[in-house]
Amino acid sequence: MFFLLPPRGFQKHSGAPSRSLGVNSPVDPGSLKAACSKSAMSPAPAPSAKPQTATAMDSTAVASPAERILVLDFGSQTAQLIARRVREQNVFSQLVRHDLPIERIRELAPRGLILSGGPASVYEQGAPAPDPRIFELGIPILGICYGMQATCKALGTEVSPGTHREFGRTECQVVADSPLFEGVDRSTTVWMSHGDQVKNPTANWKILASTSDCPAAAVQHKTAPIYGLQFHPEVTHTVLGGRLLGNFVKNICGCRGSWQMSSFIQQQIDLIRERVGHRRVICGLSGGVDSSVVAALLYRAIGDRLSCIFVDNGLLRSGEQDEVRHRFGEHFRTDLHMVDASERFLGELAGVTDPQQKRKIIGKVFIDVFRAEAKSIPDAHFLAQGTLYPDVIESGANTDGPAATIKHHHNVGGLPKELGFELIEPLRDLFKDEVRALGLELGLPDDMIWRHPFPGPGLAVRCLGEVRRERLEVLRKADTIVLDELRKAGLYRQVQQAFAVLLPVQSVGVMGDFRTYEETVAVRAVTTEDFMTADWAHLPHSVLQAISTRITNSVRGINRVVYDISSKPPSTIEWE
Repeated sequence: MFFLLPPRGFQKHSGAPSRSLGVNSPVDPGSLKAACSKSAMSPAPAPSAKPQTATAMDSTAVASPAERILVLDFGSQTAQLIARRVREQNVFSQLVRHDLPIERIRELAPRGLILSGGPASVYEQGAPAPDPRIFELGIPILGICYGMQATCKALGTEVSPGTHREFGRTECQVVADSPLFEGVDRSTTVWMSHGDQVKNPTANWKILASTSDCPAAAVQHKTAPIYGLQFHPEVTHTVLGGRLLGNFVKNICGCRGSWQMSSFIQQQIDLIRERVGHRRVICGLSGGVDSSVVAALLYRAIGDRLSCIFVDNGLLRSGEQDEVRHRFGEHFRTDLHMVDASERFLGELAGVTDPQQKRKIIGKVFIDVFRAEAKSIPDAHFLAQGTLYPDVIESGANTDGPAATIKHHHNVGGLPKELGFELIEPLRDLFKDEVRALGLELGLPDDMIWRHPFPGPGLAVRCLGEVRRERLEVLRKADTIVLDELRKAGLYRQVQQAFAVLLPVQSVGVMGDFRTYEETVAVRAVTTEDFMTADWAHLPHSVLQAISTRITNSVRGINRVVYDISSKPPSTIEWE
């Protein structure tokens, strides 16, 4: 994968037990041993006899799952989270735009629809609305927040501003029996975030739950399998939100939860073999989880017809090159190209301090370096990337997905177009935690799978100000200490990302009998499930003290260490 961006994610989930492997899930040693027995080094059988030709930007896709839930996105910040929560029930979910035509919905044949929340008011002119024919499909529908309001309005019920806005945790009283609330306490904590609400539901609706400010906090249609929740079951603050979504997906939609990672692997292997035939695939290794999993999956599918390129841009973590070489030799006995372009990258970055300019320079140089190396590989026809589902959603690259482009991702479309390869993206339908589960199924080692994410531009965006070789070396030493102390304290797996940031801020210090005037290191550690929201990690003071003491004593040029106690939002995880 190229330019591994910090994956987006969410808060730690609580609710109905999940059978899928999440980011914070403990790894059972027996499971890991069993996974490793299915070694990623298993030789690939001969390719199918007839190679297939694909269009230039065609991508490997998941075979159509037997059970699918569509999440119609009305602009909610937690729409991806809804899709992930459904996946935790071992049911495939797909985030699509809110106005997806009914003809396309019929083609996808979902077992049910979930309408997400959103920032608009349904009574405003031009407010987003679903295709009204979805309510005639006869399949279960669950509207959440705005989705509930849009559903009720479409079926003849008034929606208007509430007397009081509700934001935050609220006690909700379940007032009627329903399969949606099976196993949910009569009084439960939910998360509200709304100003509008459904008023005086018509006789076709049954009220299932209420709060002090929202009489119709949950509703059920009396003659159709249509439900609405004014609160957000997908967020962790709704205590039994996972159970509610599980009830909808399994009890109401009738899904059995048959979507398993093992079947996904075989589907992808078959698709890759059929498409690639006897030709060669190039994969960019970064040392991160995503590119390693892509390489393992490709190696399982096509064996020595995989060529990997690792570009040393001079912005890597300490020992990254040696570790990639060692890991690659241990798990994939195939063609590896190690390219040292550090001098070129650092030369282009000289004097640059703007973070966006740094990213642009690094992206441009990477493409030039990668293109030159790729030309030396004969019969290279395909480029494999570790594009994940959130990347596809946020880049607007999915024709069925939400139309707005939130951000441009280097690994969604742009690089293959620049290089002239056909694209293979075997992970494009997976979230980050699912990629980790896939890696374990492929037999990759525990420490590789649970390695903390690293930004695509590398240390350039953790070295604030000018990027110089000597400053990078200071940062590497400090960063190594941070991670080492977390491992010694048994906390590395309890935080999902931790690192050091070198600040262009000098301050006065005293070391021995001497006055110093040196730079500052900020330590960042966060807890999160998959990085859309994150809390700063409440590390023990003893660990913070050990980190600070080691850095100031052993890293020349640093006389002050600070700890970042900002959450996301409003801050981001990375500093640039």
